[in-house]
Amino acid sequence: MTHSFVAYIDESGDDGLRKFRQPGASGGSSCWLVLGATMLRATNDLQSVAWRDQIKSQMPEKKGRSIHYKDMNHAQRVMAVRHMATLPIRGLAVASNKLTIDPATYPTKNQLYWYLTRYLIERMSWLAGEMRRMVPEGDGRVKITFSRRGGMQYDEFKDYLNRLKEDPRVRIKWPVIDIDAVEAEDHSRNAGLQLADFVASSVAAGFEHDVYGNCERRYAEILKPLLYNNRGNYLSYGVKVVPNEQGMDLSAEQRRMIELFAHPRA
Repeated sequence: MTHSFVAYIDESGDDGLRKFRQPGASGGSSCWLVLGATMLRATNDLQSVAWRDQIKSQMPEKKGRSIHYKDMNHAQRVMAVRHMATLPIRGLAVASNKLTIDPATYPTKNQLYWYLTRYLIERMSWLAGEMRRMVPEGDGRVKITFSRRGGMQYDEFKDYLNRLKEDPRVRIKWPVIDIDAVEAEDHSRNAGLQLADFVASSVAAGFEHDVYGNCERRYAEILKPLLYNNRGNYLSYGVKVVPNEQGMDLSAEQRRMIELFAHPRA
């Protein structure tokens, strides 16, 4: 039987834990690493190509067929996320404040990335469980496709997931995650990954200071309607901040980004 859902994962930032980039300076590691995902019905998967093409058609001056957040200006990004906010997809993101991490905690390449992906897949599994009654097609499982990263061995990542299955602290609903189907594709060849890029990059823009020391939460604000939430609570569902945002040394703009997704007060 076929999958009920497909999910695409991309990232914004890097997993370096030293020599962080400072406003007004070039070079250095990002201060945040954000993993973003789009999740949709498997029966709608082919539609992602048309959705991508609709965004691309608004930028006829750009060559090629693929779209990428980093290659767009502010107006084009606003246009793209406004279009995405109308689509029958759900978005999820895990944002790590790397300034809070001891470099010795993740000494090997991809270790932090794998750790954050665990939280992302955890939330995918919750969402798939909640959506199952409205998506009768398929076997209830999610097929996951990553944007290919240099140096990441995806067979090793599958082994990592299988080890997590033995850890009772992990809250992934394993029956809905098809570990064997996990794969990677090039960003430029997959429309679903290109849409996931906008989820990751839009959330990152609200936390990562630009060269002038500013954060831009407008993209995430526009995308908010498609982000996974539980009765209006987005934090810990559609937007997971690692570690917990309480006690973080955040700027006023970063605090406003947190407030955007906080549970509304009664």
